[in-house]
Amino acid sequence: MTTGQGLPPLRTRAGRPVRLAYVVTHPIQYQAPLLRQVAACPDIDLTVFFQSDLSVRGYVDPGFGRSVTWDVPLLEGYRHEFLPAVGGTDRVDVLHPWSYGLWRRLRRGRFDVLWVHGYGRPHNLAAIAAARALGLKVLLRDEATSVSRARSPARQAAKTAFFALLSRAVTAFLAIGSLNRDYYLGHGIAADRIFPVPYAVDNDFFRRRVAAARPDREALRARLGLPPDRPVLLFASKFEPRKRAHDLLEAVRRLPALLPPDRLPILLYIGDGEQRAALERGAAGLPHVHFLGFRNQSELPAFFDLCDVFVLPSVDEPWGLVVNEAMNAGRAIVVSDRVGCGPDLVRDGENGRVFPAGDPDALARALAGILHDPARMAAMGAASLRIIKGWGFEQDLRGLLAALEYALGRR
Repeated sequence: MTTGQGLPPLRTRAGRPVRLAYVVTHPIQYQAPLLRQVAACPDIDLTVFFQSDLSVRGYVDPGFGRSVTWDVPLLEGYRHEFLPAVGGTDRVDVLHPWSYGLWRRLRRGRFDVLWVHGYGRPHNLAAIAAARALGLKVLLRDEATSVSRARSPARQAAKTAFFALLSRAVTAFLAIGSLNRDYYLGHGIAADRIFPVPYAVDNDFFRRRVAAARPDREALRARLGLPPDRPVLLFASKFEPRKRAHDLLEAVRRLPALLPPDRLPILLYIGDGEQRAALERGAAGLPHVHFLGFRNQSELPAFFDLCDVFVLPSVDEPWGLVVNEAMNAGRAIVVSDRVGCGPDLVRDGENGRVFPAGDPDALARALAGILHDPARMAAMGAASLRIIKGWGFEQDLRGLLAALEYALGRR
């Protein structure tokens, strides 16, 4: 794919590719394949500026509560630089790292557009201000939604005032999904300034890995000691309070009253974090609940293939990219109504169910409604695969190109 279907070739008035700078905290496993796609577009000359390299050299992820080194390439296929920082680059949070030198690089590189990931960090706001002072257009991508976090009326008013200022500095907004788009609209951003650049994963990667794992499915089941004739539920995320892994445990505890014995599921937990010990204690006495620990990205497709239903019960989840991954295995999906991807990827009753967050009884009923009928469960999985085929990097690139066209004054 080059410039996207239905879009004219993207060029500056000088007839050259658009010089696009992208600034983000650190290399992110989900973004790397998208950046390779953008870099391969002949109409875009991309340079990525990272504030930290901690994800490349390995780091302790506070959510997983353990050291993490990703087993997929994070830096291949696109031009990138690491910015120096005051106080080092070993922390990534709202205030860290505090990088410097971006102004000089933007000016020296004669960029046309700056793309910023996130507006909640002072450094990013400073980057936006620098870009506008240099005459660059600015694209902003963020994951905030109205359901991602509760806000008081005072905070809502403050956020509206903030967006009134932000909208003067940002040329176009890149929406990761419907809820994110609605959030921008609700804060006064005009619809023609919002472009869909959805949160997506490398669909081809996951479908290939799932297909490769499928012949060994029963061998994996045997290695894990799982009975051969029971459906499998999968949770794969961090064991932290907002993910509500214990709600799934409580829902499974209620299933014997809702399902015949031969349809009671196996529950697999993949992940790690502060709540693991409590979850393991809570699972005592429940048959077929297995804790498999942290698994790296290249390992997950085999478990997506093994499961029948993927569950993400979070009460605070701006998106939930692990849902995209599971859908590429053709699996039924159950999410709470506070998981950001729900309105776009989970069609209630078609490829899964959406239940009220924090309600284990409702979750149990949603699971029982899928598990009791193997044919319906399989049909939901097939629907997931159809849906996710239309939610990938092709859509990202088309939206980004449209936003660049707008920013450069061609629309």
